[in-house]
Amino acid sequence: MNAAALVPALASAQTLPVLYSFRRCPYAMRARLALVASRVNCEIREVALRCKPPELLAASAKATVPVLVLPGGAVIEQSLEIMRWALAQSDPQHWLRPQTGSLAAMLTLISDNDEGFKRHLDRYKYPNRYRLEHAGADLAFAQDHRASASAWLLGLERRLARFSWLFGTSPSLADMAIGPFVRQFARTDEPWFGTQPWPRLTSWLARWESADGFGPMMEKYPPWQSGKPGVAWPPGQTTAPHGSIPGVALR
Repeated sequence: MNAAALVPALASAQTLPVLYSFRRCPYAMRARLALVASRVNCEIREVALRCKPPELLAASAKATVPVLVLPGGAVIEQSLEIMRWALAQSDPQHWLRPQTGSLAAMLTLISDNDEGFKRHLDRYKYPNRYRLEHAGADLAFAQDHRASASAWLLGLERRLARFSWLFGTSPSLADMAIGPFVRQFARTDEPWFGTQPWPRLTSWLARWESADGFGPMMEKYPPWQSGKPGVAWPPGQTTAPHGSIPGVALR
């Protein structure tokens, strides 16, 4: 059977959403966090990025993780859309209803992260991938982008002066969507990060890493083998809210 025929053939027997994921990908991390928070049962399929399974390629032309395939064959390809779909099923921690601000304000901040901060993060962490943008001076190039990323993080530091989370005293969609990228930035050079003038941001990141759902979200799984069952996920969860997960539209 060719790849194009796999999705309808498999979806006809699929009873749970199937999540194609990669443990360390920040986009996949935030999708998994929302699925854990919403208590949506899934089948998780850890993807080896150098050998992507044909089922993933058939489901999504972009062929990057995360991808969520719903029962019936509908596909959600973007991590933020996966988060919003999951929280539309169940949002017990009120991530979509922040204590201060609005959903629109959260989405604006997340967009700033995804479109601006992420660009600088990539060039700071992987300067060798962007040598067409500089003259081979990896260190200077990385430091320039670290400085630009740091300026945005200082904005988060100022925002956290009022509350312990970005939109109030409890976590929100914005905290959970942005946290994986700040974590990746911090881990690029942890000694340097620890000396910077952002104590509130450092405390916020520590809270994010100890929040409910972080442990299950970071469980390790071997790469999924095409044609074999995936892993029932999240671990230790046996029932979904209201007994089933419909393939509803985003709202």
